[in-house]
Amino acid sequence: MAVLTRNDIAGRIMVALDYANAEQAEGLLKQLEGIPCYMKVGMQLFYAAGPGFVASLKDRGYKVFLDVKMHDIPNTVKGGAESVTRLGVDVFNVHAAGGKHMMSAAMEGVDKAMAPGAQRPIVIGVTQLTSTSQQVLNAEIGLPGSVEQAVIRYARLALDAGLQGVVASPLEVTQIKAACGDAFVTVTPGIRPAGADVGDQTRVMTPAEAFAQKTDYVVIGRPITGAADPRAAIESIIDSIV
Repeated sequence: MAVLTRNDIAGRIMVALDYANAEQAEGLLKQLEGIPCYMKVGMQLFYAAGPGFVASLKDRGYKVFLDVKMHDIPNTVKGGAESVTRLGVDVFNVHAAGGKHMMSAAMEGVDKAMAPGAQRPIVIGVTQLTSTSQQVLNAEIGLPGSVEQAVIRYARLALDAGLQGVVASPLEVTQIKAACGDAFVTVTPGIRPAGADVGDQTRVMTPAEAFAQKTDYVVIGRPITGAADPRAAIESIIDSIV
């Protein structure tokens, strides 16, 4: 197995830009300048700053994960997927709970938007949020069985629909790879460095533990964005994996 460089590892870290506006996000970007990590733009920032902010990230050379979790009727998701593909995002997601037809429609939207020579985005399905506990899954969402069983069921459905991967907690990565193949991409939130506050996450691992499970990407927010020195925080995370 090839030895990963620090830049390789940085490229597999998705920093969650969970900010209320572009100005706040720009403060972090300035501090992390030169580190070739992914930038994850979620609902709050995307709704506030819009597509122009995503385009600015791409202009600066960042890879972008647009985390808006599309979940609607198939034709609406198809249109949304077409729009974000034209925007040039590298990864975006849809809710696997929307069903196979909806996820397949997302892929149709990608196909419609592809220009000659353009890089296809990786489309991933959201299985279960890392805040979902067993009690929430069974009593509130209304799904039987364990969280792990629900995750694997949705991962297989996403694969059947033509998606390239899923979002899941690091605890399910090994099972997902066994069910869907090693090439099936896993993006894992719920990542907390040793000693960090877990916040509202219930299924967590450290970055090193997650990569040991063979995940492809880790999503890290507050341990970096909420740190007194965000650059030192991400450098420390990279050091823990090298």
